[in-house]
Amino acid sequence: MAKNGNDAEIDEGLYSRQLYVLGHDAMKRMQNSNVLISGMRGLGVEIAKNVILGGVRSVTVHDQGVAEWADLSSQFYLREEDLGKNRAEVSQSRLAELNSYVPVTAYTGALTEDYLIKFQVVVLTNLSLDEQQHVGEFCHSKGIKLIVADTRGLFGQLFCDFGEEMIVYDTNGEQPLSAMISMITKDSQGVVTCLDEARHGFESGDSVTFTEVQGMTELNGCQPMEIKVLGPYTFSICDTTGFTDYVRGGIVSQVKMPKKIGFLCLFQADGDELLALAKEVNSAQTGSAKVEQLDEALIKKLSYVAAGDLAPINAYIGGLAAQEVMKACTGKFMPVMQWLYYDALECLAEEDGVILTEEECAPRNCRYDGQIAVFGTKLQDILGKQRYFLVGAGAIGCELLKNFAMIGLACGEGEVIVTDMDTIERSNLNRQFLFRPSDVTKMKSDTAAAAVKQMNPSIRITGHQNRVGPDTERIYDDDFFESLDGVANALDNKITFRILMFLNDAFSGTLGTKGNVQVVIPFLTESYSSSQDPPEKSIPICTLKNFPNAIEHTFLRDCSNSHQRMLCSISRELMTLTPPKPVEVLEAVYKSIVTDCPRSWADCVTWARNHWQCQYSNNIRQLLHNFPPDQVHTDSGAPFWSGPKRCPHPLDFSTSNDLHVDYIMAGANLLAQTYGLQGSRDRAGVIKILQEVKVPPFTPRSGVKIHVSDQELQNSNSSVDDSRLEELKTQLPSPESSQFKLNPIDFEKDDDTNFHMDFIVAASNLRAENYDIPPADRHKSKLIAGKIIPAIATTTAAVVGLVCLELFKIIQGHKKLESYKNGFMNLALPFFAFSEPIAAPKHKVSACLF
Repeated sequence: MAKNGNDAEIDEGLYSRQLYVLGHDAMKRMQNSNVLISGMRGLGVEIAKNVILGGVRSVTVHDQGVAEWADLSSQFYLREEDLGKNRAEVSQSRLAELNSYVPVTAYTGALTEDYLIKFQVVVLTNLSLDEQQHVGEFCHSKGIKLIVADTRGLFGQLFCDFGEEMIVYDTNGEQPLSAMISMITKDSQGVVTCLDEARHGFESGDSVTFTEVQGMTELNGCQPMEIKVLGPYTFSICDTTGFTDYVRGGIVSQVKMPKKIGFLCLFQADGDELLALAKEVNSAQTGSAKVEQLDEALIKKLSYVAAGDLAPINAYIGGLAAQEVMKACTGKFMPVMQWLYYDALECLAEEDGVILTEEECAPRNCRYDGQIAVFGTKLQDILGKQRYFLVGAGAIGCELLKNFAMIGLACGEGEVIVTDMDTIERSNLNRQFLFRPSDVTKMKSDTAAAAVKQMNPSIRITGHQNRVGPDTERIYDDDFFESLDGVANALDNKITFRILMFLNDAFSGTLGTKGNVQVVIPFLTESYSSSQDPPEKSIPICTLKNFPNAIEHTFLRDCSNSHQRMLCSISRELMTLTPPKPVEVLEAVYKSIVTDCPRSWADCVTWARNHWQCQYSNNIRQLLHNFPPDQVHTDSGAPFWSGPKRCPHPLDFSTSNDLHVDYIMAGANLLAQTYGLQGSRDRAGVIKILQEVKVPPFTPRSGVKIHVSDQELQNSNSSVDDSRLEELKTQLPSPESSQFKLNPIDFEKDDDTNFHMDFIVAASNLRAENYDIPPADRHKSKLIAGKIIPAIATTTAAVVGLVCLELFKIIQGHKKLESYKNGFMNLALPFFAFSEPIAAPKHKVSACLF
């Protein structure tokens, strides 16, 4: 595998979850960017960690300062033995372990113009205003993209300057929308009406193109045109009066259009000019509007906590800043324009007028000095005694453990118990930063616990490998939960959520650039189960069986671990999601161990060839026999093959078609694995066997019912052929007489040494070809078949930062609902929203005495 920046292939095994967020083009642009990050205190190392995991060409970390006690409260790559050493030099080797594709170097000299010119992106933290101004002016003049990030206690800020002209290729990161068309009018502004299966989702100003339009063919393959939305199912386009008449069909697809944006320099206007503008704005206020006054209380609080250095604030601002680096490198997503300000002052004491003394916040020459400067020593003592349960040691779990170690949670008499059943996979390394390549196949919980012990040897942490659910109630019983001070949940598991909903908890989750935090405080906020996400949109079974119109419809959704379902699924592959009737199960078993039992590799190839013929030729011919291409509805006279129903065509097998041979290779090898036979990767040998296979000609079957609605399918499942069922029971051999053992096959989407994804990619794309649906590459196929959740380290870091800020409030025992904040963010837009949790419902009960 080539290294980054040298026309490299992208390591999909490592970057797979991130690729689903950024895409290949953006990743390649990022691999050509050299990034300088100045300042290796807590904020700087957080940004560096996320950028290195992201996969830029190179990262240089810069610092002219040495490690101090206060740095250890958030700089997770500094140790006590590093005090007095240069922060960049100490951090370099530990940062370099994160990603072997990204060279990391340390620089301790001055930021001269000759040195800055080497980089495409410069990030400044922990620099004076004069230094920021000098570097900012130079970068702006040379087209170097600049990010300035800073935190002061509970305050944080971010500034971006990406030059006078920048192209954003994708402003929101959402998948392009598409919809099926039912009508297009001929008008000065033609009106497009979409099928009413679902709202089209377009917005005015979007650009779209058209395909498969019958009649008004001028639209097919046209240049992207801007639309105006008229309603949830309609929008207008260009002048269509000169076009031919619309007949039927067509698909309209959204096209992401590049957008040019511009930025001002960090110090574009001098102080006098800025002051004059501010006075002018204030003097223009009339009526009920009030002239803005300085918030003296806010400024005082800033002065009180400015000396602090908090890991959660650095995690939040650092995650945002690292995402801005990626935007600067790739043009993917809309940058911050241009200032972002954040504070979390509600983390301080709830009582008005409570001010910690200077003595309470004075440095102790300990690793928590940066945190004591904000909260004092009492909270630090309480943190050390906490007993917390962390469920999940994946991406969110790793970030939580890092923050726990930095803030001193369970670093006294307390304890952190972390449980996770999973082992580490290579695809985890891109975002679960506590793990290294040498950790692959090890247990996540134990490995993560050992890693955070390196960050803070005082943390008391125990790793478990248990699922939290009904089957472990004897381990995690009432006594266990009553001994806890709180829970942090890092799993997307509804059962776990409901078991834990009566404890102090902070739920969090991410989806690509989106993240959310929900705080659950018993008797103060609503519980987790009080609200529900909308159910995932289901696809009609009849669509999956006979009338697919999108690539998602062609995928096998049920990858079972049992050999019975695996064989049954292959025999019914991609044709149904309905549970088989008992007679169908026994038919499949009878064929599997009696009539169709393979005895050799050649038998496996023959089976796969016949199965191909059944699925992609004969079944389609039978469907068209029942519903010819010119079929019309008897009641309306409308074409049967219209709207969402795409008329299919059968395929003709060819050994010169790679996709056809891929299917045979994968299917035959999977069957061989199931029967314990030796498989083969010899394509030439397989082709030779195929030349000898005799495939019976297709003969249409009369009376075969093909269901066109889910109701018909349900009705058909209600009848069972009892006589055939009894007949099969007598024909099946007894278990004692069986001469072989079937082997279960576990579907594994990330293992490229097996044939699982080969089979699914070939099978789904062959079915897509039947229906003239654009195929999906292996990358997209893995996303759909594996139901993969796109993920990126920046979002995870930022979300967990917010979780740990809520943790400060929970541990201090905040009682006011307004002190807590549920949060939602979408870094792609960028969008940030915070709200008070919904209050716990209260009911008045009247007691009656009898």
